[in-house]
Amino acid sequence: MSPDKLTGAPLFRVIDAMDAPFKGQILRVRVAGGRTPLLREIRGAVLHARSPNGTESNIKVRAFSTIGGRQTDARFGRTGRLDLVVDLDPGDPPVGLRWTLSGPI
Repeated sequence: MSPDKLTGAPLFRVIDAMDAPFKGQILRVRVAGGRTPLLREIRGAVLHARSPNGTESNIKVRAFSTIGGRQTDARFGRTGRLDLVVDLDPGDPPVGLRWTLSGPI
């Protein structure tokens, strides 16, 4: 991994998005740049979301989805993928494929 991927603010790319059963969304994300944060830094954090066409919003990470198995720091560091359960601000568009997430802010 190059040095620029190990430092800086985390940047994630959404590789899958679906509606959560009760409210919010489940987002499968992959680390696209910056350092790989610890799970405790992400849980409860607010992330800045940006669509490919420039639409922006803020989302709050409510929990980690266990659809693909239990999330751990070791697994996240190895795969670079994470399943997030997020809440959207009312009136904001749903997050979709190819959106980028940065933060926590």
